[in-house]
Amino acid sequence: MSLMEDWWGRRRCAKRNGVQTVNADILQTYAPTIAWKSAEHISSGDLLRVNIASKTQVGLLAEEQMKRGGLVSDDIMIALINQHLERMNAESWLLDGFPRTLGQAQALDANLQGHGKPLNLVVNLDVPEEVILQRIIDRWVHIPSGRVYNLSYNPPRNHGLDDVTNEPLSKRPDDNPEIFKVRLDKYKSVTRPLLDYYHRQGILVSLKGRTSDEIYPLLEAELWRRFLQADDLDVFDVDGHVRASAK
Repeated sequence: MSLMEDWWGRRRCAKRNGVQTVNADILQTYAPTIAWKSAEHISSGDLLRVNIASKTQVGLLAEEQMKRGGLVSDDIMIALINQHLERMNAESWLLDGFPRTLGQAQALDANLQGHGKPLNLVVNLDVPEEVILQRIIDRWVHIPSGRVYNLSYNPPRNHGLDDVTNEPLSKRPDDNPEIFKVRLDKYKSVTRPLLDYYHRQGILVSLKGRTSDEIYPLLEAELWRRFLQADDLDVFDVDGHVRASAK
């Protein structure tokens, strides 16, 4: 059994806390153990931004809601994610930023249960609000690729330009303190029912930290406890050396 085949993971974070970094570390560490399998990181935010940049009907509706500081409606998000899951070829995935509401969670479960592939881990990252706000202020993105830069700790080589394409970087429409406060208040009001929903299923783990470097070891330990210690599986580092063995 492979880790990613068994772990139809779902990662959520209304708070900006290095989610992309953690996802990249997971895939980099564990993908060598499952070279014969496919795995994909799915960011609901990236899917939204691509649709907004392409001015699709979904993108235009979502953009208007985001500019007002509102959360994108359940109907839009559910359709966006389900369509992507139906189209992709990956057997396993890490889902980032969705679901954010109980209704979204129930719709996702119904879709996955229909395919016989239920979620088996939900990770809630708990980061102090002041840390999240500073990251929002310092963050710039290359929308076509989804690459994210931060002026504090991961600046682009050339100010305002993407490292790979040299194209201009942009601010996300909702990346400002005023909209952040509105969205955070709304987030808090819908989070507890969502966390309770996954807690009752026995698949929720909450991890506290200020940085990806603090959070990732906690997540890796949880993955080992839940999936690797009972598996006949080696985990390799990027140089091909055995990092951990469950044999």
